[in-house]
Amino acid sequence: MIIRKATMEDLRDVTDVEAVCFSEAEAAKEKDFIDRLKHFPNHFWLLYDGDKLISFVNGMTTNERDLADEMYSNASLHDENGDWQMIFGVNTIPKYRRKGYAGMVIKQAIEDAKADGRKGLVLTCRDTKIHYYAKFGFENEGVSKSDHAGVLWYQMRLTF
Repeated sequence: MIIRKATMEDLRDVTDVEAVCFSEAEAAKEKDFIDRLKHFPNHFWLLYDGDKLISFVNGMTTNERDLADEMYSNASLHDENGDWQMIFGVNTIPKYRRKGYAGMVIKQAIEDAKADGRKGLVLTCRDTKIHYYAKFGFENEGVSKSDHAGVLWYQMRLTF
């Protein structure tokens, strides 16, 4: 198992894994990942089992404190020197879930954000995942302003 950053060559893999992990309405599309990989490839953490992508985390950095829906579709909002590491998605293919792989990737994203001098990380999740992210030190800030895909999201923040 190896965690590494992304390149454009990972486009097919990240698109395919995202499609398996999220509903059609929630999942980022290939065009979104092309834009993200152009703007912030170093903010993708990919976990491979051999040559198979099994889990990944991605998201931009920004000085904005809250994760906004426009960030998902406009990668040019990325600021490499931003204070906050946003997390757009935590993806693990079903066969590999409940084995600690997503946690490995999240921990790496946290370590890298600390090393880069960020103030912390921000993500949104469904209510059923609040307890999961709390294990990593994220705190629930309540219902998010996001209405991405018409889902009720909760904003979680890990502050260093």
